[in-house]
Formats: sequence, structure tokens, C-alpha cells
Amino acid sequence: MDWPQSICIKEVGPRDGLQNEKKYLSTEDKVSWINSLALTGLTYIEISSFVNPKWVPALHDALEVAKKIDRKPGVTYAALVPNQKGLEKALQANIDETAVFMSASESHNKKNINKSIAETFPILKEVVHDTLAAGKTVRGYLSAVFSCPYEGKISIDKVLFISEKMLEMGISELSLGDTIGTANPTQVEEVLEAFLKYFPKDKLAMHFHNTYGMALANILISLEMGITTFDASLGGLGGCPYAPGASGNIATDDLNHMMNEMGISTGINQEKLLAASCFIEEKIGRTLPSHALKAEKSKKRLSK
Repeated sequence: MDWPQSICIKEVGPRDGLQNEKKYLSTEDKVSWINSLALTGLTYIEISSFVNPKWVPALHDALEVAKKIDRKPGVTYAALVPNQKGLEKALQANIDETAVFMSASESHNKKNINKSIAETFPILKEVVHDTLAAGKTVRGYLSAVFSCPYEGKISIDKVLFISEKMLEMGISELSLGDTIGTANPTQVEEVLEAFLKYFPKDKLAMHFHNTYGMALANILISLEMGITTFDASLGGLGGCPYAPGASGNIATDDLNHMMNEMGISTGINQEKLLAASCFIEEKIGRTLPSHALKAEKSKKRLSK
């Protein structure tokens, strides 16, 4: 198998990871963590979400975080933006890239956004238009691509239709989400075969959650299909407030370890990643699911 020489890992932990944590981090700890992530070699960090704090209280300080972080040259600092009000704050914070989002599932979209899919399109189109007019780039997230916690598997034709609508708005990249972590490699191959008939592979990224431990296997099949951009969350933090039972994203440190072992470049320093994982694990006060982190802690205990 001719693997790609390099991949891009997009860190979503400060947003997707923290949004569902029961223990809220202080603004200072978020800033320290994001600054440490920027020193690992990561080139993309989604730092927060400009949603109404009533819906995601853990990220209530998005604007303050964005203003306090150290901006490292070469790192894209992104944030999730649901609507015009959120965009105003994101632009005030001088975010490099915004991310818009919706679901391929009608039920999940209503739970997550409180709107139907048809009602969501014009809102996103306006946000994308105004973001581009401000000289920023826009990324898109499509949730429940492989399965929905309320509706089960979603028709691939429906997923393709929504994806086409989102890409037509002018987003630079579409991240396909396995929101509840139920996808398997065969399903991923089938979905990507359908997508790659219509969309160039450099317009697509994959966003796998690891509920059933299949995220790395799904990434491998995605690599075979030519996809080279993957979302990940340090330590495996995360979950979706509107997808009961969903666990966190694939751990950035696990994904980076696998790429290193395969000889695929990420540009990310594993030791610095693990140090940042230790920091966030201590701050949230629970053991993170990252295998690389557990292995590192075991080695340190044995060496004492």
C-alpha cells in the first residue's frame, strides 16, 4: 500500500472536547492549554465555539479565550459559529477561520440547532457569505453522516445532497462526522466511494468519534481512499451533548503515534502532545481514554 507521505491533523479538543465536560475549565487554563498545543507542531486548533452560552455553558468565555491566547505564526485558530450573532463575536475575536455546522439527520439537526435542515441552509449561507467578505475562510461540519442516534443510518443520497449545498456556499473544506462513533471501515469505504464521484478528495476531511474503538481503523481506510485531513481531540476528550452515548473523538496523541509508526509525517512532536494531554487530564480531573497517554504514564511509573 502506498500511504501518503504526510497528513494534516486538525485539533478540535478545546471546542469539541471541552463542550461536553462536566467540569468547566477556567479561562486561564484554556488559554494555557491552547498555547501549549500551538507549540506541538499542530497547524490548526479549533479554540472554542461562539454559540449561546445557555446551550454550551462550558464555552461561555470564547471571546475572552480568543483575545488572551498567544497567536503563533503558522497556526490557524478556528472557532465554531452557528449564526450571525456568533459570527460578529468571532470577527471581533479575529478568528482565522470559522466553522459552520449542520446534521445530515433531521432529528439530530433539530436537537442540535433547533431548526429543520431546510431552515438551516439560509442561515449558514449568510454566515459563509459574510465570513468570506471579511477575508476569512470557512470550514463546514456535517454531523451524523454514518448514523444518527435517533434515526439510524442516513441515506447516502441525502448526505450527498446536503454536502453539495454546503460546498456550493463557498466553504473550503467539509468535515464528515461519525458523530456517535458507530461507523466501520466497510461503511466508510462505501460512503467515500460515493463522495469521491462528486467531490475532490482535498475538499474532504474525516471526523471520527471512538465510541466502539473503530476510529483508527476508519482512518486507515480513509487514508487508502486518499483522504489526508483528520480531526482529532487531544487525549480523546469529547462527545456530543445531543448524541447520547457518544464518546470523544479519536485521540490526537493516538493518531499521531500511529502515523509516526507508519512513517507518515504530521509535523507534530509526540512528547509535547503527551505533555499537553497530561495537563488537560489533570485539569478536568478524570482519566482520558488516550492509549498513548496511558502507555506513557505506565512507562514513567516503571522507570521510577
